[in-house]
Amino acid sequence: MKRFIGVKEIKAKKMNRKEYNDYRGWELPSDENGEDEGFLVEYLDGGQSNHQDHEGYISWSPKSVFEKAYRETEGLTFGLAIEAMKKGARVARKGWNGKNMFIVLRPALYLPPHSTQGTEYKVSDRTAKWIGEDQPLDSQAYFAMFTAQGKWQPGWLASQADMLSDDWQIIVE
Repeated sequence: MKRFIGVKEIKAKKMNRKEYNDYRGWELPSDENGEDEGFLVEYLDGGQSNHQDHEGYISWSPKSVFEKAYRETEGLTFGLAIEAMKKGARVARKGWNGKNMFIVLRPALYLPPHSTQGTEYKVSDRTAKWIGEDQPLDSQAYFAMFTAQGKWQPGWLASQADMLSDDWQIIVE
């Protein structure tokens, strides 16, 4: 079998096995220990809701399994911050001193040439000036920063300190 690693954002609450069964209105099976530590987990990335108080699918996870798979969305490594951006999240360093600053991953973009007729999206006059009116735009994905001054800075690059820090966090809208 192949090996896999996953990254997803979830909601979780500490809850032992008995508390989870009580929450769901279930009897605890006789062969299970109700005192087992764990977490109620709500998956935000799909799956039909299976409880009236939750938008996502919920389940219970033993503490040891949960702690190997998840960490809080504050205190992330740069690698986990990149994975979060690949899934559409905004991220920032906790220590940044500018208010409302964040980084996003801008996806690749392809636009037909400026000279193309009858299309809503095409290369703008500003871009055609540099690449030519008959050239399509083939922009690769890149990181962009929303600055403290409220401006987009495309092509943001991480410093060594950024890459080695564990204070990245997902910015929730």
